[in-house]
Amino acid sequence: MALKLYNSRTRTKQDFVPLDPARVRMYVCGPTVYDYAHIGNARPVVVFDTLARLLRLIYGPGHVIYARNITDVDDKINARARDEGVSIAEVTARTTEQFHADMAALNAVPPDVEPRATGHIAQMIAMIETLIVGGHAYVADGHVLFNVPSHADYGCLSGRDVKEMLAGARVDVAPYKRDEMDFVLWKPSDVQTPGWDSPWGFGRPGWHIECSAMSLAHLGASFDIHGGGIDLIFPHHENELAQSTCANGLGTFATYWMHNGYLMVDGKKMSKSEGNFRTVRDLLQKAPGEVLRLQILSTHYRQPFDWTDTGTQEARAMLDHWYRLVDGVTADEADIPAGVHAALEDDLNTPLAIAEMHRLAHAAGQGAPDAAKQLRAGGVFLLGLFDMNAEQWFHWRPPGVVLDEADIQSRIDARIAARKAKNFAEADRIRDELVALGIQLEDGPTGTLWKVLS
Repeated sequence: MALKLYNSRTRTKQDFVPLDPARVRMYVCGPTVYDYAHIGNARPVVVFDTLARLLRLIYGPGHVIYARNITDVDDKINARARDEGVSIAEVTARTTEQFHADMAALNAVPPDVEPRATGHIAQMIAMIETLIVGGHAYVADGHVLFNVPSHADYGCLSGRDVKEMLAGARVDVAPYKRDEMDFVLWKPSDVQTPGWDSPWGFGRPGWHIECSAMSLAHLGASFDIHGGGIDLIFPHHENELAQSTCANGLGTFATYWMHNGYLMVDGKKMSKSEGNFRTVRDLLQKAPGEVLRLQILSTHYRQPFDWTDTGTQEARAMLDHWYRLVDGVTADEADIPAGVHAALEDDLNTPLAIAEMHRLAHAAGQGAPDAAKQLRAGGVFLLGLFDMNAEQWFHWRPPGVVLDEADIQSRIDARIAARKAKNFAEADRIRDELVALGIQLEDGPTGTLWKVLS
């Protein structure tokens, strides 16, 4: 079947037809690097990494360009640097490295292009100048603002009516704005705030212009897919679309808009005040990254996602079962299961793909020919799973935790000897002793396996 994607702009599921099949282009809004990534940040990374894998499989790895930016110009970054008494560069370098490490742990392949806002200031200035010349932006009180009334289609992405937006706007509108809906493209910086020289004075870009300039620089005025979280539809993506279209011409920018749904934790909005804030770094202390990845993929990307500890345990048990079945099995792209591939071609239906993986696991457990190969291929090439062998998987431990594997094996051997001698009390004592150390034993037809309790 043909790849179908839900387009947020048209609010319909459409056949995906790239502008150039030899150069399929996707841009996804990346992190603002000032703190550890939370699980809400991880969801779009995993979702669009899965889509990138699918696109590379369909069009060839050399024919897909996946761009995901780093926002390293932002007032939150400035505030964090002031609080810590360090430079902006130190904050962004440290948190970018943390982000890369956490996303790699989720088996997310790095994007083909990862532009940074600070590396594209000249392009932002050039785009702003184009907007001013075209009557779509104006200078006021050291700021440059986008003139929303100049763009008749404003609101087409989010589906919001400008009059309704105005009715709900805050009363305290900046006095230098011509229209309440106008948004900042460039703003002044004082001597303690990072900034760059521009035709409008020393300052820094607004958030929205950053992505427009970076996507233009690396993907061109028109590209195929723009992705991100649903919270970005308005105002970020709406403003991106408006300024890019006005700068580059009608009909330009992204053809397909994709947005993953909101994230909750234990049925509530994630927040530090609720005590349910979950960083990827903290979650990786409890389970391997593949568990978190599978848990994210268990809900369709467009649906709200509720993160729970029970969901983590279920994903861990699922992968434990699958890892046993694919242990020692090799597979290549020819083994990719048609059912998993078809599920992902239907608007990235990962829950259906996982159901197909369950079907293959059941068949493999019954000894069906090639089922284990297909299970491995579906995980490796499409879902981003099975990055370890079974021994590595079952012997996983949280980062920084050191285990004496020789001692564990010695205890297991002693338990096996006790069971052979029918000294079951001693065997149970050794098992309980290992459980107290965080080690769970699993007896099977091939012997006794151990794993770290999550």
